[in-house]
Amino acid sequence: MAQTEPAQGVSMFKTADLKHGEHLIDELACDECHARRVGGDGHAIYRPKGRINSPAALRGMVQYCATQLNHPLFPEDVLDIAAVLQRDHYRFKD
Repeated sequence: MAQTEPAQGVSMFKTADLKHGEHLIDELACDECHARRVGGDGHAIYRPKGRINSPAALRGMVQYCATQLNHPLFPEDVLDIAAVLQRDHYRFKD
């Protein structure tokens, strides 16, 4: 996997392919699903100080969503999506 941007402060995401993660988020319509759940543009679902309080919890939540929605993702896909969310919403540090 090609890293397209810095790991955003978390070593777990250093091998992530952010462009691929962005593509998967669009392809799987994550924002539309989140908008149905929380309203607005769906970004209110990202609460860095809530349940998702670590990079591992973020990766786990992405896997949970994929499993619940029957999206067959490889572990690398989950990591790529989580890395995009880390960059855009969470900004955890190692």
